[in-house]
Amino acid sequence: MSGEKVVIGNATLYHADCREVLPTLPVHDLLLTDPPYGIGIAANPVRQAHQRMDWDSDVPPAWLFGLMLEKGRQSILWGGNYFALPPSQSFFVWDKAQPENFSLAMCEQAWCSFKRPAKLFRLSVTSYEKEHPTQKPVPLMAWCIKQSPEAQTVLDPFMGSGTTGVACAQLGRAFTGIERERKYFDIACERISRAQAQ
Repeated sequence: MSGEKVVIGNATLYHADCREVLPTLPVHDLLLTDPPYGIGIAANPVRQAHQRMDWDSDVPPAWLFGLMLEKGRQSILWGGNYFALPPSQSFFVWDKAQPENFSLAMCEQAWCSFKRPAKLFRLSVTSYEKEHPTQKPVPLMAWCIKQSPEAQTVLDPFMGSGTTGVACAQLGRAFTGIERERKYFDIACERISRAQAQ
C-alpha cells in the first residue's frame, strides 16, 4: 500500500487511495462518508472559490460501495440517491434552508443502513466557511454520528477536508479517514489536530 499514515490523538489519517487502504482496515462501528457523486461539481463555475478539479466526474465503482458497507456495522452515505445501494427505509435529508429560487440544490440526501424512519437536519448552506468545494458543515456530521450513539469508531474513506474527523474529535469518537488529494489531506490534518486540542 502506497501513501502516508498520520496518527493525531485517536484519529488515524491516510493520504492514499481508499481502494488500497480499505481492504487493510478492520470493521468500524459507523461508516460516515460523502463520496463523489459523479456530477462534476468540482469543476462547476459556481465553485469559483475553489480550484477546479476532476475528482467528481465519475461515480465510484459498485464493488467499492460493497467494500465500504462491509467496513461499517452501520452506514451513512451522503449522495445516496446517486448510487446503486440496497433499498432502505432510512434516509437523512439536509435541508439547506435556502429560498425557492436558490440556484443549487435546496437539500441533499444520505442513504442509511438504519431500520428507522427518515430524519431531517436543517442548517443554512451559507452559514459556514468551506475549504473544500463539497464540504459538509461540522454540525451536520456531528448530528449524523449522534444518530448512532453506540458507535465509538467512525470511518470516512472520502475524508476531504476532514469534517467527519472534526465532528468525531468534538464527540470523543475514534476516527479513521482516507484522502488521496494532498491539499485536502493537509487541511484535514490541521483541522482535526485543532479540534482535538480544544
